[in-house]
Amino acid sequence: MKKTLAHPVFKVVSEVAAEMSCPAYVVGGWVRDLFLQRNSKDIDIVVVGSGIELATRVAEKTGQAKKLKVFKNFGTAMLRWADWEVEFVGARRESYRLSSRKPVVEDGTLDDDMRRRDFTINAMAISLNKQDYGTLLDPFKGQQDLRKKTIRTPLDPDLTYSDDPLRMMRALRFAAQLGFRIEPESFAAIQRYAHRIRIVSIERVMDEFNKIMLTPKPGKGLLLIHESGLLPYFFPELDDLKGVETINGKAHKDNLLHTLQVLDNLAANSDDLWLRWAALLHDIAKPPTKRFDPEVGWTFHGHEFLGSKMVTQIFRKLKLPLNEKMKYVKKLVLLHLRPIVLSESIVTDSAVRRLLFEAGDDIDDLMMLCDADITSGNARKVKQYLANFELVRRKLKEIEDKDRIRNWQPPVTGDDIMNTFGLKPSREVGLIKTAIREAILEGNIPNERAAAWELMLNEGKKLGLNPMKTTK
Repeated sequence: MKKTLAHPVFKVVSEVAAEMSCPAYVVGGWVRDLFLQRNSKDIDIVVVGSGIELATRVAEKTGQAKKLKVFKNFGTAMLRWADWEVEFVGARRESYRLSSRKPVVEDGTLDDDMRRRDFTINAMAISLNKQDYGTLLDPFKGQQDLRKKTIRTPLDPDLTYSDDPLRMMRALRFAAQLGFRIEPESFAAIQRYAHRIRIVSIERVMDEFNKIMLTPKPGKGLLLIHESGLLPYFFPELDDLKGVETINGKAHKDNLLHTLQVLDNLAANSDDLWLRWAALLHDIAKPPTKRFDPEVGWTFHGHEFLGSKMVTQIFRKLKLPLNEKMKYVKKLVLLHLRPIVLSESIVTDSAVRRLLFEAGDDIDDLMMLCDADITSGNARKVKQYLANFELVRRKLKEIEDKDRIRNWQPPVTGDDIMNTFGLKPSREVGLIKTAIREAILEGNIPNERAAAWELMLNEGKKLGLNPMKTTK
């Protein structure tokens, strides 16, 4: 084990801890990742004494005092060492109040510190003390749980999850990230205490949620959140997708399972968080738009339009960014059926121009989402859809090469129209701009200034406008 403590910080901490006569240990995630053979840039040091004092002396001894950050309110200190972050904290014990996940903290022993940790795989320590340097301390058999790929709490899981409900989301996140299973009694405790997630800030919940979203198979983790009973307390719109309803022998698919399959399909080709969010929300409005038609069965007419509107509400409630990222997700949710519709009918130049115009630079992401949205178990149908999408892609490239519609800018601007006819911003300006845009999208005129200018003059004439000048 000594050979694994190669980072120079360990030797310095050991020397300083000996000078201070206070035992020190490397704990938590770094130790876990050591056994998992994962690189970790975060080192947590626990000292039976003052973590701040130990950090200060280590920083002084290494000439890095300027890189030390002290957080007196939390009794911690952070030292940046090259691209590593080393956090120092005194061993402590914690007690909780029912109404808060913020503990009452007192100085404690190493045993107290290990007992307060969330999972056995995070409750291991390696001694940095000279008498037993490099010795592993594993009081709750975390190494065994790593081999068994099991998430288990050191103490009674009811106590662990009730005290700090965020640990429920962390359990699900570790299971998703590592491909581990949650020990059955621990999972049952999450189900019993799911309601207590309400005392956790939504920002902390979504931090864990987005870490699950970024795993290789996010659908698996999100299904665990649903099965745990947590989802209705912070994301009921997603939970509402679950279930199948049958009338007159006609059933619709389970839209939650479909959505999670789409998400996993997409995740295989993209690690972009917001494209994954578009996959997660693409059918979010199916529950409120669901109708049964005796002739055709279940319908979800307009779910893309309502879903796009719901994106804003959901992002606001979940404290996700209300900026270009949200607008990007809204756009893809709104447009996600358009390539599918094109693939099922004759692909006209006009329809392709309009799709390019509305999707802009996000057209490739939209097509990737549409590929992922094919979850049919019918191999022939899947093959046909993919072939049709290739036709749409070829048409998109042809039209873009010819007409340059992606991120289209009008060849004649509103200023051109106002200057030509001596107008101020008005209804007439909007009518002429719309006529030019529609003519280009329909292919009636080329996407060129000369043709657009001539159309502008003709449209102005229809509106009774006389040009002040005709310079192009």
